[in-house]
Amino acid sequence: MKSRREIEGISLSFLDVISCGFGAIILLLVLTKVFEPVVIEETISNLEGYLAALQEELFDLRGEAKDINRKMIRKEDQQSEEIIRLLKLNAELSALKSKHEKTLDKTKVSTLIEGKLAEAKQSLTEEMAKLLADYRRSADEDKIGGIPVDSEYVIFIIDTSGSMYNYAWPLVLQKVAETLAVYPRLKGIQVMNDMGNYMFTQYAGAWIPDTDARRRAIVDRLRSWNVFSNSSPVEGITQAISTYYKPGRKISLYVFGDEFSGRSIQRVVDVVDRINRTDSKGDRLVRIHGVGFPVQFANPPRYQETGIKFSILMRTLCEKNGGTFVGLNDFRAY
Repeated sequence: MKSRREIEGISLSFLDVISCGFGAIILLLVLTKVFEPVVIEETISNLEGYLAALQEELFDLRGEAKDINRKMIRKEDQQSEEIIRLLKLNAELSALKSKHEKTLDKTKVSTLIEGKLAEAKQSLTEEMAKLLADYRRSADEDKIGGIPVDSEYVIFIIDTSGSMYNYAWPLVLQKVAETLAVYPRLKGIQVMNDMGNYMFTQYAGAWIPDTDARRRAIVDRLRSWNVFSNSSPVEGITQAISTYYKPGRKISLYVFGDEFSGRSIQRVVDVVDRINRTDSKGDRLVRIHGVGFPVQFANPPRYQETGIKFSILMRTLCEKNGGTFVGLNDFRAY
């Protein structure tokens, strides 16, 4: 019995060894199959395809870069042309400014001479007055440029509409300065737009003192004074007369504009007649002068009606109210 059990133990141990060896061989075969050289070859093939795709993309990017460079070169050429054109325009602008300054210098000299003459008339000595006692003055002697300058107070009534502000404003500044220049010294000045709005609200209902500093301040403020306007001077004229007229005051109104947008010219004339009535000598309370800026006449004929109406209105008002209407032949300042 004992010997039989020993033989069985030996047989089982041998079988275990054989089985383990066989299993080890199978495991080696499996591992060898997993890491075959074919996998390495497939990986190398995939990498070559990827590199080829990257190279093709690089060629595309180089082509796009060339296109961008060509466009940048064209832009630089265009920029150079624009710079040359701007330099030419700057040169033309400088020439125009020089011409404008020369014209202004001539105008200033002319107005200065006229102002000195007017000042000389206002400051006659007693002896000269005696010598001229029997001298009869002509109707045009107190006029400069056809406009009477015997007033002691001046009120500007200016159309501040878009057409005036956008196209004629530099010339408006020039004409205001020229008008003031022909009056050596005034007792008072006032500036309002054609609707009766004051330029300097602190002087509403009062007079702006006439000093050199105030004259400069008026022109400086006028450069940027842009308030609403309905392009009808009747409101400004009405307010100026009703607010500032007093017996003994010699007042001149200067109406600057380019168009009349109202319906009836006669209605405005009638309103002004009622307000600016005649005194015991048959003279009007205030003089009304007009300056017409031909902005609307730069438009086609069908758009010129309001400009024509303003000319007719102001010519009539000036004639009936002891003033002068001046129609300018251009709305640009030189």
